[in-house]
Amino acid sequence: MESQLLQSMGLDALDPGILLIVLFAAVLILLIIAILQGTKVSKLQKRIDRLSRGSSADSLEAEILQLFEDNKYILDSNEANRKDIKTITHRLRGVHQKMALVRYDAFHQMGGQLSFCLALLDEDNNGVVINSVHSTEGSHVYAKNIVNGQCEIELGDEEFAALAQAMKK
Repeated sequence: MESQLLQSMGLDALDPGILLIVLFAAVLILLIIAILQGTKVSKLQKRIDRLSRGSSADSLEAEILQLFEDNKYILDSNEANRKDIKTITHRLRGVHQKMALVRYDAFHQMGGQLSFCLALLDEDNNGVVINSVHSTEGSHVYAKNIVNGQCEIELGDEEFAALAQAMKK
């Protein structure tokens, strides 16, 4: 079988049976690709139908716009909350967070351990140790400043115990 077209393409020596098989294989491959693409389009159409079920395109657009507005509100609220948390955290550093109370009998005669030492410290171990000494003549209260867990004035045994307990917390 002589063909001018095959001769002009340089395929005149090619057996027409082989050419027919190659063309049939190409058509088969294209048919498989078309079926796969049709399946993908069908799945996508089902997803679109499920997304827009019960609503028109206008209402779907309104819902999406509302979601964007809600998202913006949430982001703004989140930023405000971050600022509030930062402010609260900064303020809490100076609040007395660590406390310890040591009760004792100052003169070993009264009984009932009516004297006490109270240590009040912040996060950085700054604060005060309050010592209330109870005796038969009355009560006396002393306060000693604490800076970084240290006191410039010598601490008594009970005051030191209260300070040590508070710093452990």
